[in-house]
Amino acid sequence: KDMAGLLTPRATTLLVSELRKKFPEIPIHLHTHDTAGMGVASMLAGAQAGADVVDGAIDSMSGLSSQPCLGALVAALGDKNNVNLDALNVLNDYWESVREQYKPFEVQALSAAIGSNVYKHEIPGGQYTNLLFQSNQLGLSGRFGEVKKAYALANKLLGDIPKVTPSSKTVGDLAQFIVGLKISEEELIENAANLPLPNSVVEYFQGALGPPPGGFPEPFRTNVLKGRPLKDGRPCFEGRPGAELPPYDFETAEKDLKEAYGDQRITFKEVLSHALYPQVFKDYLAFEKEYGTIETLPTHVFLRPMQVGEENLVNLGPGKDYYIRLANIDGFNKDLGTRTVTLEVNGEKWFIRTPDTVTTLESTSGGAAPKRRAKKDPTDKGSLGSPMPGVIVAVNVEEGDEVEEGQTLFKLSAMKMETELKAQVSGKVTKITVEVNDNVEGDDLLAEIVPE
Repeated sequence: KDMAGLLTPRATTLLVSELRKKFPEIPIHLHTHDTAGMGVASMLAGAQAGADVVDGAIDSMSGLSSQPCLGALVAALGDKNNVNLDALNVLNDYWESVREQYKPFEVQALSAAIGSNVYKHEIPGGQYTNLLFQSNQLGLSGRFGEVKKAYALANKLLGDIPKVTPSSKTVGDLAQFIVGLKISEEELIENAANLPLPNSVVEYFQGALGPPPGGFPEPFRTNVLKGRPLKDGRPCFEGRPGAELPPYDFETAEKDLKEAYGDQRITFKEVLSHALYPQVFKDYLAFEKEYGTIETLPTHVFLRPMQVGEENLVNLGPGKDYYIRLANIDGFNKDLGTRTVTLEVNGEKWFIRTPDTVTTLESTSGGAAPKRRAKKDPTDKGSLGSPMPGVIVAVNVEEGDEVEEGQTLFKLSAMKMETELKAQVSGKVTKITVEVNDNVEGDDLLAEIVPE
């Protein structure tokens, strides 16, 4: 499984042929990404060296950080394969139309951001688009070249680890942290104890992902762990942390879920979903409760709002065809925060009062407008600011409190990355400018501390 697309044809031939000699009876399944454009050649080399299965992606979904082009593999094999290229092109036409529906979500800068430099930074193909989007959201637009170089540095600092979810996220979080703070490798290692490192990096060094193959790099790990013990007081996990988990009680979980959502809604599949992703599962059922079944909606209707006068056909099952036309959207009701939407369903008018969260957020009376905040004083260590845009998810201090250097005062969430913000000096907190759920920008002042 070559997630970054690092295999060259020569390396693939060597790897697969040696594996085939060592394990003559075991099937070999080879997977790569086409980040450097080498994927088709490498997969052909793997097939010729004895691989039983090589992966490709349908032509319209292939290339760049995806898998190599399946049609190109078929064409290159010629009469040595049992796939009909004409039949494959019928499937490709379908998926080409599907991709068009999701065009608004395409990362336009992707084609310019990838290339042979993957052999230096080793960013996995599946992480590329996420990392590019996160970097823009964190105020690093136009600096993805720096992020890629920092990714290589972060990978080295973490021990040159295998990069697949969630370890790849840890490397990406550290890379963006390095670029955002414009910090050198030496400064990062020396000051790791007091820097607001991403939680994923702290948890990695605490052993939450288990020990890496080459061990934890020192002295970076020791510095990171200073003042950051586990909840039970231990400095870190010993061995695989999952081994310490108690057995999961599926019977109790099923009973609790059925009490909450009803016997008919919960099957063992739902129990498993909740066990793996409890919050995602709850969010989905809350969405389902509000909007009902949406699987039968046409894709473009689900992704893009209908325009007044637009009509669509929705099939909800055999004999359940509905022509739905958006007839009108009334003005904004300031008292209720809603608009009345008029739909014509098979010619019958339906009037639906719908929450308008967009206008509410823009309303000055709604109190949701972002606040203008003072910026931190970069020359004053007692002036604690936000290192990046995000949302405050925890405030652990009050005005008048005495704090110690390295004490966690706030937690910041930005693009699924939680960061602990620590006091840079010991002293008395004289000012707190944020509350939980406040949005902040980079360098926004969060607290002022008068040193002892």
